[in-house]
Amino acid sequence: MPSPDNPITPEKVKLGNMLFFASRIAIDRTVSCAKCHPPGLYAADGLRKAIGNRCKEKPRNSPTILNAADQISAHWIGNRTSVEDQARQAVTGPPAFGMPNNEAVEKVLKGMKDDVILFKAAFPNDKEPVAVENFAKAIGAFERTRMTPAPFDDFLQGNAKVLTDQQKRGLKTLMDMGCMTCHFSPYLGGKRYQKFGILESYQKYTKSVQVDEGRFAVTKNEADRFVFKVPVLRNVAMTPPYFHDGSVDRLADAVVIMAKVQLGRDLMTGIADDIAAFLRSLTGKCRNRSSGHRSFRQRTKYINL
Repeated sequence: MPSPDNPITPEKVKLGNMLFFASRIAIDRTVSCAKCHPPGLYAADGLRKAIGNRCKEKPRNSPTILNAADQISAHWIGNRTSVEDQARQAVTGPPAFGMPNNEAVEKVLKGMKDDVILFKAAFPNDKEPVAVENFAKAIGAFERTRMTPAPFDDFLQGNAKVLTDQQKRGLKTLMDMGCMTCHFSPYLGGKRYQKFGILESYQKYTKSVQVDEGRFAVTKNEADRFVFKVPVLRNVAMTPPYFHDGSVDRLADAVVIMAKVQLGRDLMTGIADDIAAFLRSLTGKCRNRSSGHRSFRQRTKYINL
């Protein structure tokens, strides 16, 4: 998932892979990117809402960073323009890393000899390579290599046997109902914003404790009330709980709610199960395009560096 503003190099990816697991740059040394996006849980954390520094609850559920770099923006409400912007702002975000300023982050990074060596290798033309801006670029380059080819991709290439009959029925139902209007792109989502609860209030069915006004918090535009970024469906079977507030645990239940509040359709249990079965065909394996370091899938434990 390339970016003209941040070309991917093996050196950047190696640095980004290391920094992804580093908690020393958090105000309380407990937060790393991997805390909210652990590899063993398909780069989501399995919590309703993520937990940041000093046990602060974040506003929303942590989406996976797999296949995320080519989306329209980062975060549910699009208040980060890219994965690089997300990483840059996270280090000083009050509920995230919580550092007081960029200078404090850079001081910590410069205090580690190995960090300095990796920064210089990744950014050889920079006079001051150890910088938050380069931290963000390294994390971004690393995340841009996190793609997960799945059985559905083999199906698209002509291998009809890779999907079960139930999964094929689920795919046909999704297409017939018009779900692909929002869940388009190679990632089946992530490319547009949409109101959650077009026909009925989403809270009625999710039983959400708190009402989240979505993108309205960013734009203050009344048309953006309850609008969120359409999530990608890749690996969705592996990243519960669902929706921006993690209010729904079962994938089939999330499918039923979406059909009701977005399309006005009442799905029978069997149909919802067919769709959920198809969604499982989107579960993939992380493709490691970098070299010279352990892959993302091998690093399944939190590491205090």
